[in-house]
Amino acid sequence: MKQAPDFSLPDQTGTIKSLKDFSGRWVVLYFYPKDDTPGCTTEACNFRDARESIASLGNADVIGISKDSVKKHARFAEKYQLNFTLLSDPEAETIKAYGAWGHKKFMGREFEGILRNTYLITPDGNIAKEYLGVNPKEHAAEIINDLQALQAENG
Repeated sequence: MKQAPDFSLPDQTGTIKSLKDFSGRWVVLYFYPKDDTPGCTTEACNFRDARESIASLGNADVIGISKDSVKKHARFAEKYQLNFTLLSDPEAETIKAYGAWGHKKFMGREFEGILRNTYLITPDGNIAKEYLGVNPKEHAAEIINDLQALQAENG
């Protein structure tokens, strides 16, 4: 397992959050392209609905990161009653540190952007599992299954 890159980014309230703030807890760190778009809204709402199940497994936190502004994150979180942290990374430094930036194709056009990747981080700050190019509809359930398996493995 490799060490998860640390970050210090503002959340939807403007409060700076770092990975070390979540030390001793599992972290579901997911990267998504843009607030209030169909796929990203589906993924966020699925995490919202699954949050209690995720939290009950090893005291896990959900954190979403995109390039959107703090203000945009606040509107997105309020509109969909999101019950987890959204971090703003306008320079994409953390996004790139995790390898969640790269070539994308949309409607025949190629461009660079945020890849829909998630990283499951252990309580001691290591990456336990990487999910690359996730399906927004099924991803929260996949996280729950993997957290259950990891809990069983680690007693």
